[in-house]
Amino acid sequence: MKRPKLKKASKRVSCAKRYKIQKKVREHNRKLKKEAKKKGVSKRTKKDPGVPSSAPFKEEVLREAEQRRLQIEEEKEKQRQAKKEERAQKRKKEKEAANQEADPEAKKARKDSGNDSKKQSATNKNSKQYLCAELNKVIDASDVVLEVLDARDPLGFRCPDLEEAVLQRGGNKKLLLVLNKIDLVPKENVERWIQCLQQEFPVVAFKASKQIQDKTVKAKKRRIEASNEVLDKSRGALCFGKDCILELLSSYAANTQSETSLKVGVVGFPNVGKSSLINSLKGVLACHVGMNRGVTKSMQMVHILKNVRLIDSPGIVASLSNPPASMALRSLQADFMSVLEASKTLLKQCDKVQIMLQYNVPDYRNSLEFLTMLAKKRGYLQKGGVPNTEQAATAFLDEWTGAKLSYHCKPPGNHSLPTYLSDSVVTEMQNSWDLNKLKAGNEETLKGVKFPNMASSISFISKGPTAGLLNVAEISEEKHDAAAVAEGEAEQNDENDEPDQIMEDSNKVEEVKKQQKMSLKEKSGHVQFQSVPIDISLSSATSNDAYDFNTDFK
Repeated sequence: MKRPKLKKASKRVSCAKRYKIQKKVREHNRKLKKEAKKKGVSKRTKKDPGVPSSAPFKEEVLREAEQRRLQIEEEKEKQRQAKKEERAQKRKKEKEAANQEADPEAKKARKDSGNDSKKQSATNKNSKQYLCAELNKVIDASDVVLEVLDARDPLGFRCPDLEEAVLQRGGNKKLLLVLNKIDLVPKENVERWIQCLQQEFPVVAFKASKQIQDKTVKAKKRRIEASNEVLDKSRGALCFGKDCILELLSSYAANTQSETSLKVGVVGFPNVGKSSLINSLKGVLACHVGMNRGVTKSMQMVHILKNVRLIDSPGIVASLSNPPASMALRSLQADFMSVLEASKTLLKQCDKVQIMLQYNVPDYRNSLEFLTMLAKKRGYLQKGGVPNTEQAATAFLDEWTGAKLSYHCKPPGNHSLPTYLSDSVVTEMQNSWDLNKLKAGNEETLKGVKFPNMASSISFISKGPTAGLLNVAEISEEKHDAAAVAEGEAEQNDENDEPDQIMEDSNKVEEVKKQQKMSLKEKSGHVQFQSVPIDISLSSATSNDAYDFNTDFK
């Protein structure tokens, strides 16, 4: 019987029913045995009695039986060998097919054919050319561009190339800055950055929701009581700044009075929170998000309101000309440096005492010692209890790029407009939006968010705006410049190594001679003791106990 509130029915039965089942099973087995006995079928196999000793020609019969047994074994062995050969030929054919696929000529032939177009498009999605093309599509298709900035380093997450491209495109495009992850920065720092950035473009303070899990189930609207309003708003599940952005976009769409809906492109560097912003505005998991960089590969259209549509875009590809600290935080493909080098560059930009207090580690001399202590503290160990510094460095980088660690940068004291901006452009961008609504929405957002203290936040030295790549021509030139720099470094190393070539060769010869002597000593059969020079004095002259081990023990 299936009871309520249980997924499966209970297997418990009464004793009478269990005994009845056992009795039926016994009767069934007895019936089967009786029928088999009538038919003469028995389970026991009769043992071979062998050849009796009284039988004539016993030895010949046994010899024939042995020959038959050997013949059967030989046939089985031949079958095994044939199967092995078949497997070996099959493996050989598979290897040849794999080599043909890896052959560059075969790859060119596959690219020319249209059968493998799907595979080719899947592999090219990670290339810089594809990502730049998708980003350009988003800029061309959008009427308003939201540049998402990380509040921990807003200046470093700005891309001058992107802003210049948006302003130079036709269609009277508008640019709006969104200051995301404000809950990881002290409140005073956020207010200063808003005042600084508003001198160029309108700025919206925003904090995305962290607990949107299902795409089909919408986030439930909670009724917040007046007494518990501040407590509920401090939770990570709530989103702040959503109403402000929606009001601005809806009012702008109504003022434009266009038949088509307003298209808003969301752009920015990787892991800045573009997809999380769209999910928070939509209320469901419309775009895929993750801790890894470059989760979004192509543009995606999401309907927010009747007359507003958001376009998700892949992250901006950072140029290799940027400083190492900027590349460690904002590069899409971290192939130019290892995880250990990236963590080392970040540690150089921070205060040592604040890092020790944040991660609760003692004083360290270098980055490797810090990662070793961090790995021991968090249990990142390999075989034999060896600390896994690479895993610790990966976790360290994830905290800096994700929405966990609190650090902040100071805004610049003297503000000056960049070269691609003018006073007329700034006034045009400011007049396109309702600044009173924007100011009121930012004040309401700053009241609701729970900010960290200045003492618990790490002070970080910003490297300024980060250059990005938007065209394929820039990527090819960048590759050429990187190759030229590498060749120049190699030539310099060769020139520096020429004077020391003779010394290195002589050192190598001496090392080879030493190794040969050591090998001869190991091959000799007797033990050879090394003689020690003895100081001749009165005590040694009177005593006759001193003797040479090399002469006595040969």
